[in-house]
Amino acid sequence: MKRSGGGRSYTIVWPDCTVDEEADGFLRTHEGSGSQKTYAYYLVDHLRWRVREGLTTPTIRLLDLHRYIGAVGARVPMPWGEPWRMPPKKPYGTSALEVAAACLKGFYLHQCAVTGVNDELREALSLRRLPTQADRNRALLGHVKTSMPRPPGASGP
Repeated sequence: MKRSGGGRSYTIVWPDCTVDEEADGFLRTHEGSGSQKTYAYYLVDHLRWRVREGLTTPTIRLLDLHRYIGAVGARVPMPWGEPWRMPPKKPYGTSALEVAAACLKGFYLHQCAVTGVNDELREALSLRRLPTQADRNRALLGHVKTSMPRPPGASGP
């Protein structure tokens, strides 16, 4: 959408031309930043997957987010269900997976704060972070690590 000042804003619109209010609320927090367009790109794919899986913000769990990340290209130590993104597209690379994870974490933390639902997911996202390659290299059996404890006072994905 074009803004009055000549800039652009990005949101997610469903096929029936309705704006996804959850996504729009989150994306507005990134108004005017380069992140807004990128997050909209990753978020629309996730929201389509979420609809197919029959999940909503109140019902989604951390395990579901791990399944989604596995469906788009991450190596996760569990079955992640049917292939996603038909026709099959190239899996996300490491950097794209990091951006997608940051986007989803921000989206769900925002939704939990705004709506007050799904405290279980909010707590899980606040206490854990995805392991980096360096974490895996340092850890015994690091290849099976799926999350790392978040140091007190740390922020970020």
